[in-house]
Amino acid sequence: MSNESLANLLKEERRFAPPADLAANANVTAEAYEQAAADRLGFWAEQARRLSWAKEPTKTLDWSNPPFAKWFEDGELNVAYNCVDRHVEAGNGDRVAIHFEGEPGDSRSITYAELKDEVSKAANALLELGVRKGDRVAIYMPMIPETAIAMLAAARIGAAHSVVFGGFSADALATRIKDADAKVVITADGGYRRGQPSALKPAVDDAVAKAEGTVEHVLVVRRTGQDVAFDAERDVWWDELVGRQSAEHTPEAFDAEHPLFILYTSGTTGKPKGILHTSGGYLTQTAYTHWAVFDLKPETDVYWCTADVGWVTGHSYIVYGPLANGATQVMYEGTPDTPHQGRFWEIVEKYRVSILYTAPTAIRTFMKWGDEIPAQFDLSSLRVLGSVGEPINPEAWVWYRKNIGADRTPVVDTWWQTETGAMMISPLPGVTETKPGSAQRPLPGISATVVDDEANEVPNGGGGYLVLTEPWPSMLRTIWGDDQRFLDTYWSRFEGKYFAGDGAKKDDDGDIWLLGRVDDVMLVSGHNISTTEVESALVSHPAVAEAAVVGAADETTGQAIVAFVILRGSAAEDEKLVAELRDHVGATLGPIAKPKRVLPVAELPKTRSGKIMRRLLRDVAENRRLGDVTTLTDSTVMTLIQSKLPSSSSED
Repeated sequence: MSNESLANLLKEERRFAPPADLAANANVTAEAYEQAAADRLGFWAEQARRLSWAKEPTKTLDWSNPPFAKWFEDGELNVAYNCVDRHVEAGNGDRVAIHFEGEPGDSRSITYAELKDEVSKAANALLELGVRKGDRVAIYMPMIPETAIAMLAAARIGAAHSVVFGGFSADALATRIKDADAKVVITADGGYRRGQPSALKPAVDDAVAKAEGTVEHVLVVRRTGQDVAFDAERDVWWDELVGRQSAEHTPEAFDAEHPLFILYTSGTTGKPKGILHTSGGYLTQTAYTHWAVFDLKPETDVYWCTADVGWVTGHSYIVYGPLANGATQVMYEGTPDTPHQGRFWEIVEKYRVSILYTAPTAIRTFMKWGDEIPAQFDLSSLRVLGSVGEPINPEAWVWYRKNIGADRTPVVDTWWQTETGAMMISPLPGVTETKPGSAQRPLPGISATVVDDEANEVPNGGGGYLVLTEPWPSMLRTIWGDDQRFLDTYWSRFEGKYFAGDGAKKDDDGDIWLLGRVDDVMLVSGHNISTTEVESALVSHPAVAEAAVVGAADETTGQAIVAFVILRGSAAEDEKLVAELRDHVGATLGPIAKPKRVLPVAELPKTRSGKIMRRLLRDVAENRRLGDVTTLTDSTVMTLIQSKLPSSSSED
């Protein structure tokens, strides 16, 4: 964090009380904090009763072998039944589950009764392809309803899904298919992105070849109508296979600890980590937090989370949380500026969206485009605004409330991670006097604090490391196939406490402010990207001998990737090569990992043991005065690097 942003945080004194009408009718009141503090496990046992169990759990938590938790372990349920069938049985089959808006302007609305039929047919289709309880299914899809249907169909038959973001490269997809040993891949011919069809099937073909025989079938949704290569023995069209299935499927109940999904997140070493989430505890916490933090009234609200299903936000707050709660939601396929920069607000107006959940990166982009764009649309239906993905700076928070929320809506800034599964720290819209830029308090039933290097809790006004001190229902159970890495990554830094690498501070009231990552994982547009993966991609280019990558503060994306590269002897340093290196990373890892700047340098700053001092490179990238250089083998290196900075940048 730069000194300026810390200083800004220290001075933030604006406060916003909950709207009186919202507070008077809020789903959750201040008593929830007291109730959970008095009996934390009793509180979570009560939240579990929001779900329909085939066999009610009698145990809440088994923490006899920490950090391997078991929640509601003797209970049995079916996650898809909880998200679909039970709402139809309750007489809400005619309620819209998903309003789908395609980027080209096509739309369709799917009721809970229709969703039940589609999920049942897709479940029968997976069974016909040989998928069984305990198998893994990889999903590489655009933002279309079939993506949610595919996830629910896998959950319905007890197969764990591994959704891979549709912007990732074939190599990234192959690594994830192989690690999970996926039997089937579900994809589409393509999706629409920035006004054009963007192919997905070719990357799947490439990835399946690289995964060397683990995949038996590829199920392909027709979305764009693009011509795609088709292997008649392996590939199956979704409309043909799913279309001919029966809409009858009886869901089987599985143990609460049965695996629901694996979701890969970047590791600080090159190999991505397969975060494993199970069923009962995960669904309990996602359903509760979605209902509590957004004050959801399923009969009247229209909810829209703008994330992609390929990220954890899409799992928890597009598929599982909202559908478990019987919500009506919007799903949008495309980008916020296609065909024009008011597209999001046009969608809010069209569907009368009342709850909007989006990322600080998007909010800062809307700010850049200008206040006059949202002002052209009727946004009066909005009553709660949410922020997710990275810390939101106070000015973006205030802009969001004022220009999107007409200066009357509460803004709930939520902190959580792929690993936590569900929201952990957030204001409650009917309870909390909100502070721009702060996630504020752990939710009822959650124990989080800030500690120093010695694991002592810091006083109010102090900064340090954000830790979780008690187990929570939606916590990751392990890293797929690697319990030791799970222990080393999250539980080794502070004994008995979960630490995932975020810095934080407490203000004078004890409220929590997130300060971003403290390790070498960059947070770009709300997505964690490992420096190691980007460095590996750069070094895989024949012109690069060595690379060091840092995340530098960026007004739009939170952090931008800045790469310092040492070129091989024969490589000519010019703008063309810099552009080629950026494109190479984009092709290898996906566009989101493309460096904003690539700076060829003669040397990198290293300690005597050979460790690259990224801290100093960050100082250079952010135009700060250099910190302590005494541990460097050669301090003149930094002078050389600084002299390169002004002229060697290349941006889109």
